[in-house]
Amino acid sequence: MHPNSQAVADALAARGIRAEVRELEESTRTAAEAARALGCPVGAIANSLVFMVDGQPVLVLTSGAHRVEVDALATRLGAATLERATPEQVRAATGQPIGGVAPVGHPAGLRVLIDTALSAYGEIWAAAGTPHSVFATTYGALRAATAAQEIEVD
Repeated sequence: MHPNSQAVADALAARGIRAEVRELEESTRTAAEAARALGCPVGAIANSLVFMVDGQPVLVLTSGAHRVEVDALATRLGAATLERATPEQVRAATGQPIGGVAPVGHPAGLRVLIDTALSAYGEIWAAAGTPHSVFATTYGALRAATAAQEIEVD
């Protein structure tokens, strides 16, 4: 198993989440690719997106069926500035590449927000540290494991 995926598996286990990290031949870099590879609705994919909010990285777990409206998110958070993180900022904050960012397994704690739309699915899928690895979980388990703040994402 790739070291990033192992770190995710270890972080999940440490949080009491029983989830199998699966490494796939197909790319899961985008929500659409992941949904095709897994045979699930695109909305059941938990995208892990990093934004710089007032200069600090924040991880937003959003339904693959949503795009993050940056201005609306900034307003909801009361942020003076909010922008998508660069690939270098993503890697520095998570230790993982864009397209493979997991909700857990980062070198340091991150503020995490979770899209309430994910709660509509009994099973959701998230990246596991690489663009070819995923794990299945539930909304409640993911929210608890990440200590995420619930938010509606446009």
